[in-house]
This record gives sequence, C-alpha cells and structure tokens, in this order.
Amino acid sequence: MAQPRNAHDPTTASSWNEMYPAGIVILAALGIVAALYLSAGFLVPIALAIVLSALLRPLVRAQQRARVPAGVGAALVVLAFVLLIVAAGFALVTPMRGWFAQAPQTFAAAKAKLNRLREPIQNLTGAAEQLTGGPAEPTPAPAAQPNDQGPSGGAPPSPPPQPAPISGGLPKILASVLGTTTQILGGAAEVLLLMYLILASGGMFHRKFVRELPGPRDKQVADDVVDQAEKVILRYVIVNALVNFGQAIAVTLVLWWLGMPSPILWGLFTFVLEFIPYIGAAIMIALLTLTATATFDSVGRVLLVPGSYLLISTLQNSLVSPLAYGRGLQLNPVAVFIGVLFWWYVWGVVGAFLAVPILAVIKIAADRTERFRPVGEFLGE
Repeated sequence: MAQPRNAHDPTTASSWNEMYPAGIVILAALGIVAALYLSAGFLVPIALAIVLSALLRPLVRAQQRARVPAGVGAALVVLAFVLLIVAAGFALVTPMRGWFAQAPQTFAAAKAKLNRLREPIQNLTGAAEQLTGGPAEPTPAPAAQPNDQGPSGGAPPSPPPQPAPISGGLPKILASVLGTTTQILGGAAEVLLLMYLILASGGMFHRKFVRELPGPRDKQVADDVVDQAEKVILRYVIVNALVNFGQAIAVTLVLWWLGMPSPILWGLFTFVLEFIPYIGAAIMIALLTLTATATFDSVGRVLLVPGSYLLISTLQNSLVSPLAYGRGLQLNPVAVFIGVLFWWYVWGVVGAFLAVPILAVIKIAADRTERFRPVGEFLGE
C-alpha cells in the first residue's frame, strides 16, 4: 500500500505547483492586498494593539510575579501609557503651534525665492526657442481704455457680474476637522481597549491557538515564533527609540550650529519621523530644504542644511543601527524599503510604522517552516 506523502518533504514541490498554479497564487495575492486595503479601518487598530501589547507585556508579567492580577496590572500599564502620551503631547503643543503659525510665511518666502531662481531658466528657454525658430509668445491683447464706449457710442459696457461669495465654508471646514478628530479619538480608544484586553488575558489567545494545532512539532514551532516575535518587537521599538533620540540630539546641535530657526523642534521632528523608515527621512529633508530656502540667501548654505541631515541619517543607518540591533533583526534593506512602501500604501502612516515589525514576524515564521523558508531567505540579509 502506498505511503502518504509528507507535505513538508521538498520532493513534493512539484505536487505543490500542480495544486496551486501560478495564476491562482497571483489572484490570491491580489485578493489579499485588496482585502488589506479595504479593511484598513478594521485591521489597523488590531495590528497596532498587538504590537503595543507585545511591547508592554513584560511590564504586566513583572507585576504578575509580584502577585498583582493580570487585569489590574494591565490597567495600570495602559493608564501609564496614556499619561505618557498625553504628557508628550502637552510638551510638544507649544513649539509645534509656533511652527505651524509661521509655516505659511516660511513656505511663501521659499516659493518666492524659487520663483526668482526660475526666471533665468525661463529666459534661457525663451532665447533657445527664438534661436531654433520655436513658437513665439502670443502678443497680449491691448487693454481697454477708460474712455472706451459701447457699440452705440454711449456709456462703456458694464463689467460682468461677479459671482457671489460662497457661504458656509467655515462650517464645512469645522465639520471636516471635527470629523477627523472624532475618527482619531475613536481609533485611539479602540486601540487602548483592545490592548488592555490582550494584556489582561495573560496569553489566553496564544494558548488556545497552540492547543488547536495538530502535532507537538507544530505546537513547538508556534511557541517559538510567538516568543521570538515578542522579543524582536520589544527590542526593535526600544532600540529604535534610543537610536532616534541620539540622532535627534545630533540634528539639533548641527542645525543650531548652522543657524536654523527652532533647532529643538527639528530634533523632535527627527525623533518622531524616524520611526517611519525611509519615508520619515524624506519628509524631514523636504521640510528642511524649504525652511532653509526661506531662511538663507546663499545656495551653498541652503544645501548644507538638508545635506547635513542626509549625512547624519546615512551614518546612523550604516554604522549605528547595525551595531545597535545586532543579530536580532536581520532584514534585507531592499525588502524593508519595499515593505514600507507597500504598508504605507495599504494602511497609511500606521502601516509604514508597523512595516518592520510585520516583516520581522513574517521572517521568523518563514524561517521555522520548511515550505516558506525561501520567503525568510528573501527577507534576510
């Protein structure tokens, strides 16, 4: 009698390809992407709560070892987390209010200087068109004189009626702002409640999931994946915060030396935005370029501001981060960049923040399963 074939045996690769053709795999992948995009409002709070609970779980376990019930410990940890976020928000509100108040003038000054830089280029373009016989600029029509008369020689024609100003613009803006604020507060409350329930359960969902797995080897693999994933997420967030703090101090000192306004605020922006790999640095470079253009007249000094930030960020990514993360997070930079763009597109800013933890968990799970080990090999260095 024929023996059953092992699904984990590499010799079954051909049967795997026969069962799941490439077309079906592509359609399934597209369906998963569409489902992630359309269900972002439902999945984003869950993913964020899971990551934050993995970050705060050691504090709850420490209280459990001190004979504090899991529900009480989870409530204390979540309350401390909320107070920390509120304190950070109040500390940032004053400098950010001043920056946002000056932002329109700063961007207007930068736009005016950029327009002056465009004038020589436009003149060269016009001269090149004249030399090559290109189309000449249309001659503007003569303006009407004040003593022009109508077709019957009477009074000049009256100007066309101006459209009446649209009323109700302010209520629309207020409704939009209030709607956005309500959505943010509702999402935050959902994340905090779900995070509390996960922490208070004391690993109940994990135990139930492992209990339903068929074999002892699968149970062991699931335990290893969850344990390693929690450690990697905890290490990533803590190390990332420390690295961003050091980079923020370096950016603050360099921008203060260069004479940039509000260097401390730029350091705070650096600390927050660098939690979003690649995209945060791109946003910082764009904002620094605009502000430096509005502040300085010398082109070399303008370029020195974003160039210094780019140099600091490059040194941090190439020297500091590999030493700080060690072997706990070995991800391919190309895969990280593609993953950040993908999750940014699917889930927005929160997706870009969660991209690295998600990729790390996928790599951990793929390395421990024979069938998906090539995925882990692709994501690794």
